[in-house]
Amino acid sequence: MSDLLSIGASGLRAYQSALTTVSDNIANASTPGYSRRTTTLAEVAPSSGVLTALRSTAGNGVVVAGVGRAADPLKTAAARSAGADLARTETSISALERIESGLAGSDLAARLTGFFNAANAIAANPTASAPRAAAIEAASSVANAFATTGRALDQANTDLDSSAEGAVASIDSLAASLARVNSGLARSSPNSAGQANLLDQRDQLLDQLSSLTDIGVATDAFGRATVTIGGSSGAVLVSGNEAGNVTYVRGATGAVSFAVHRLGSSTAITPSGGALAGIVDSAQRISDTRAQLNAIATSFVNGVNAVQGQGRDLDGNPGAPLFAVGTTPTDISVAVAGPRGIAAAAVGGGPRDNSNLAALSALRTSGGFENATTALAADNAATLQNRKTVADAQGSIRDAAVTARDAVSGVNLDAEAVDLLRFQQAYQASSRVIQVARDTLQTLLDIR
Repeated sequence: MSDLLSIGASGLRAYQSALTTVSDNIANASTPGYSRRTTTLAEVAPSSGVLTALRSTAGNGVVVAGVGRAADPLKTAAARSAGADLARTETSISALERIESGLAGSDLAARLTGFFNAANAIAANPTASAPRAAAIEAASSVANAFATTGRALDQANTDLDSSAEGAVASIDSLAASLARVNSGLARSSPNSAGQANLLDQRDQLLDQLSSLTDIGVATDAFGRATVTIGGSSGAVLVSGNEAGNVTYVRGATGAVSFAVHRLGSSTAITPSGGALAGIVDSAQRISDTRAQLNAIATSFVNGVNAVQGQGRDLDGNPGAPLFAVGTTPTDISVAVAGPRGIAAAAVGGGPRDNSNLAALSALRTSGGFENATTALAADNAATLQNRKTVADAQGSIRDAAVTARDAVSGVNLDAEAVDLLRFQQAYQASSRVIQVARDTLQTLLDIR
């Protein structure tokens, strides 16, 4: 009779644990990063000893063998990889949009067109003050457009540096948290609810890390993660309860670099995924655009000033430089004292001579400043559109990978409802077993 009671009691304990697990699944059905848990039940083994085992003709009850966690490492890794690819492209898109805004916001190509048209208008009446004043205003406008575009690109670089520093700080924080989780996993009981919770935390941290940079992950028997940056052969960021940190540096040419520092050693890394890889791409793109803009600005200023220098102004003096340049090639300002300083006449020409303006028209054609500026904006726009198309495809791939992962680890409320009913009935049946044992025992006592 005591066997019957102990079997019923073991059933109550086991199915209470199973009901708790199901309830936890239902409660966390919408919790991000939660993996479905299952209670593993096992028959109670007979006591040790040959005679005892031979005499055991009935069962010995049930016991909770552990709490399982639904997860597929391959599907989880695929979701991380897809997320890293998308994060790289989205970071690049953000920089391309900043470049587009900088190039389009100043309307540089139109200002260049306005300057050359205003200069040509002087040819109709070289001594008139109105067209000369309009040309000076157009020169100031184009100078401001160059300066505004240059500042926009410089600000894009500054913002990119801030994003990089933020990403690096996030990586350091996540690495430190992952090291603490690793430490907890080393102390947790295998197949326990506590271990499952720590494993969920581990995977969430790894997901966040993979959105920042491409990572390689290897786990040991305890579930502790060793993480490398730059794939499985990259620099070690986390191993056991030791976490490193990442630094960001921008070189004199505008190129950026990252390095991992851990246990007294430093390793340069070349991220190929996540926000860090997007930052590398973006820094190069901004740097290239800035270099092209600088080249256009330098060629324009030098060309116009050279034309000025070979002519005579309205007062018959040698033409002074029309533009001055500050600390950067695009830091341009108007240098002549006023409209009379425009050198429309050739050397030896009178006040009404306009022959030097022909050299300015030739410069417009040979320099191709308007076309170069338009092409710069068009190339960036085409690249931006291409990246957006790639991002759409990568987003679909990432969503499919996440769906495949969640199909394994996610909570299915219909299935949990079935388990809830099943374990509830088993719990009630175990309670009934105990009641029957008590009633039977009481009957036997009453007979005596």
